[in-house]
Amino acid sequence: MIIEFEEQLLELIDQRIASASDDELFAGGYLRGHISLSAAACEEAGETDIQVLKSRIEASLDEARSELSPADRTIVNDLWQQLVAEV
Repeated sequence: MIIEFEEQLLELIDQRIASASDDELFAGGYLRGHISLSAAACEEAGETDIQVLKSRIEASLDEARSELSPADRTIVNDLWQQLVAEV
């Protein structure tokens, strides 16, 4: 269940590549790392609840907030919200 959700999110990111702006490409690449690491942590913990995965991704993004400028954080957060709404 977790792996399928991860694959859906990554597929949505991949589908946007052809028409994505530079900012969107950056946000997609940045999110891919957080999504994959969070999914791996869920798998390792035996977690199967999608809501737990979403929470882990959001916590991971929050923990890394100092890595990004406020503008970049907004771009990443906006893309994350769009992906969650589409899945």
